[in-house]
Amino acid sequence: MKNYITLILCACFISAFSAKPKHQYVKIKTDLGECIIQLYNETPQHRDNFLKLTEKGTYNGTLFHRVIKDFMIQGGDPDSKTAVKGALLGEGTVGYTVPAEFRDSLFHKKGVLAAARDDNPEKASSGSQFYLVQGKKFTDEQLDALEKNRLKFKLPESQRAIYKTLGGTPHLDKSYTVYGEIVKGIELVDKIAVMETDGNNRPITDVKMTITVLKRREAKKLEKEFAKQAKALKKASLTA
Repeated sequence: MKNYITLILCACFISAFSAKPKHQYVKIKTDLGECIIQLYNETPQHRDNFLKLTEKGTYNGTLFHRVIKDFMIQGGDPDSKTAVKGALLGEGTVGYTVPAEFRDSLFHKKGVLAAARDDNPEKASSGSQFYLVQGKKFTDEQLDALEKNRLKFKLPESQRAIYKTLGGTPHLDKSYTVYGEIVKGIELVDKIAVMETDGNNRPITDVKMTITVLKRREAKKLEKEFAKQAKALKKASLTA
């Protein structure tokens, strides 16, 4: 009987340890700090492509080559690895695009990861270039004007609330694919966004990056931490 119980406990332990995390995560590291990004399962083609390039080391040594305060920081141009000071960047490619994956629930709030692209009619994404949103906070009047003059659709109230409090770039919604968000280290975006830039919006001081995929154990630990935080917030709201 004791042996049977031991086997059951071992099986439960192994099952819990080997269980996959709900999402996959990547870490972007620079001289100015680092951040961790959760990749969305709702955009599988972009998620898998980003993971593939990360595991190949494609992003290591590339620059955040286009930086605009209150807007976004852009990187992922493979040509930026060997670019000389002041060179215009942003045309580099890995030779393919990724089909657009627009989702109504995924929008351009501050801290999201989204795909850069050229002006192609299908709105297909660059195979490697991406941006992290800094954005700004909006008023109801500004959002109303955007809906009427640029978006041509109504923003859900839940998204409007986030654009008013956290901020973002709502004018990009349903035009560029959003496929992840920063879950730790959003301060990195703010640090890079205020850097001095040249006429092409390239930082005067190069910001190189290294991107790695979090291992399963790290991802599970992270999600356990998030669950604990969510439980604490729920408890606090119930007692408030």
